Formats: sequence, C-alpha cells, structure tokens
Amino acid sequence: MRVLQRKYIWQLTFLPRLFPVNCYLIEEEESITLVDAALPYSAAGISKVIEDRGKPLTRIVLTHAHDDHVGALDRLKARYPEAKVYISEREARLLAGDRSLQAGEPQTKIRGGVPSGVKTRADVLVHEGDSIGSLLVIATPGHTPGSISLLDTRTKALLAGDSFHTRGGLTVTGHLRWAFPFPALATWSKETALASANKLTDYQPTLLATGHGELLLDPTEEMQKALIAARRQLKVKS
Repeated sequence: MRVLQRKYIWQLTFLPRLFPVNCYLIEEEESITLVDAALPYSAAGISKVIEDRGKPLTRIVLTHAHDDHVGALDRLKARYPEAKVYISEREARLLAGDRSLQAGEPQTKIRGGVPSGVKTRADVLVHEGDSIGSLLVIATPGHTPGSISLLDTRTKALLAGDSFHTRGGLTVTGHLRWAFPFPALATWSKETALASANKLTDYQPTLLATGHGELLLDPTEEMQKALIAARRQLKVKS
C-alpha cells in the first residue's frame, strides 16, 4: 500500500504498479471520512492509516458499487460499526446486486464487477447537492447509473471516482485507451459518462483524485484535453 497526502486528503493506493486501486481518507476537524473501500484485503491497511490519524472514522462514502470500490466494506463496517455508509439512492440497488435498469436510462448493459456477496447496506442515501461533512455530492452517472463525485468545499479538491482516471494519462472513463483499458471496459454508458466529465470540468478543481492513478494538481486544462479526446473517439460534437 502506498500513502500520499495533500492537505486534508490521504490517497491510499493498493497494487500501485500493476493495477492501482485508490481510496481516500478525508480529514475533518474531529473525524475521518473514507471515500471508497478498495479491495477485500485492503481493510487492514485502511484501518492502520485511520488509527494513525487519531480521529474516529464516522463516514464511509461510496462513489459507486463496483467490486474494486466496495471490496473491504463489510470488514470495515464490522470494525467501525458507528461509521455511517453513504451511497447514492440509484447506486444502492447496484450495491445489492441489482443490475436492472430504470425507465429513462440508456438501456445498455451495466458492466464491471458488481458485488454479489456484500452484506453492508447504506445508512444514508444521497443526491446531487447533499453535503457529507466538507464534501459536496455531485451526480456523475455514466460509469455506473448512480455514480457520484465529491468536491471538498474547503479546497476545491475533486474526488471523481471513476468518472476520470489518471493511469496512463488523464482519461474520461468511457474513452478506451489501451494503456489502461479497464475503466472503459467497465463503463455502462459512454455518452452519459462524457456528459458527467464535462460537468466536473466546470468546477475547475484544484486537485483531481480518481479511482485509478496518480493525484493531479490544477487539472482543468488536462480535463478539457481529455474531453476533446473522448469526444473524438465517440464522434460527439462539442
């Protein structure tokens, strides 16, 4: 496990050289928020960093319900039973293993590893505009139907889940790039993902933190370039 820190954010990376899987600790004045739960074996490493901070874990926020973002959820919830679990209302169905689509959604197959044995359910269902401590919830469907991103209102750091990835270069999730193809192959609706990525760029974040890859400082220009490349591949006009 590799640990990097930027102000209030700790990036915890598992398998950093092979297949980087990130989760994040967000430090509040009196508590810690965990964003995503990485892989099943990640619980011990996550717990060690939490306990080194000397503050209680009070929230576990899931950007989406793919296996590599909820893997350690059950173990962490058992260790920290007072921590409330947050997920979008739409994504809660996917966390329960329900791949069915709602009326009005693109009727394309939900892709990627969807949990079948996770027992933990959300304590709080969130929506666009909700606050979770210092984090603002932004609805960013596309990679999955109920994906969310989170903006730290203190610093404008953006935790984008899998809306973008930085492994192999900054990339919109639905854009297939062979340097790191896995997020694109696991994306439900490329067109919806592109619209969500465009929405995130408008926030002009100071830092971009994604589910896979390195932290990126002052990312807006690179995000705009990634959007152009994604539009070109999807043959979508700006």
